[in-house]
Amino acid sequence: MNWFRQNRFLGYFFIALGVCTLGAVWFVFSAKSDADEATTRLNQTVAELNRLERLTPYPSEENVRKMKAHAEDYAGALAKLKDELKMRVLPAPPLAPNEFQGRLRVAMNAVGEKARANKVKLPDKFYLGFDEFASALPRTEAAPLLGQELTQVEWLLNTLIDARVDALTSLRRTPLPEESGGGATSSATTAAPKTGPAVAAGPKLLERSVVEATFVSTPAAARRALNQIAGASQQFFIVRLLHVRNEKDKGPPREGAADATSTTAVNPSPAGSPGAKPTPAAALNFIVGNEHIETSAKIEIVRFTF
Repeated sequence: MNWFRQNRFLGYFFIALGVCTLGAVWFVFSAKSDADEATTRLNQTVAELNRLERLTPYPSEENVRKMKAHAEDYAGALAKLKDELKMRVLPAPPLAPNEFQGRLRVAMNAVGEKARANKVKLPDKFYLGFDEFASALPRTEAAPLLGQELTQVEWLLNTLIDARVDALTSLRRTPLPEESGGGATSSATTAAPKTGPAVAAGPKLLERSVVEATFVSTPAAARRALNQIAGASQQFFIVRLLHVRNEKDKGPPREGAADATSTTAVNPSPAGSPGAKPTPAAALNFIVGNEHIETSAKIEIVRFTF
């Protein structure tokens, strides 16, 4: 006791060292027990995995029933999805080449009258993108698909006109393979790789045609038209590429504000004169919201063939 009083620092040091040693021993034993439990669980899991890998499973009646039920549910959901997608494609009834040309003239007149009624400017000599068939008949096998595409393009144009765009600058469509006598077989042969092992081509589930349209409108009209196209229920459209350009690529000039300030400074009105009238405030010039934009959209028209 006298030694502890004389050497208090060493005494406290030995006490702290003893407490730390006891704590370290407890932590070591605790970690060792946790490690033993983890090792035991790992060995049990590995043993169970090895047993399952060596096991030869035999399907029970319950599992067979579950598998058949899952397969039937999947087939039903897939058939329902196919039916819904088929409903989102405009029909392609049989059509003769001369009938297609007649329908093209009728569609041109209908779109032109609707555009004039809604004050939408169309390009000169506008044939709805079917310029080559204005004076020539299409191939017999391509006439039904062209009639279907004509209905789809007419729907697109009516949507733009209903959205009250200012003008349709251009409309260009990609020719169908059937127009030149090529079909799905020739296109698939062309797309096949030249090197490497041959891959068996599966059945084509869909075909797509491309229409590129450029129109000038307000931002609200462009949003309304694009939303209607993307959410159409009659036909499945994909807006693949979109380019928007503001017609006002520069900010408004500041000369007007400077001139108004200088005029006020040169001709100040006396505050005490009874006949002085306050200068009317200039009309506000809104910078955002009054501009017009030019929108170019590449739209894919999807046809499901399953």
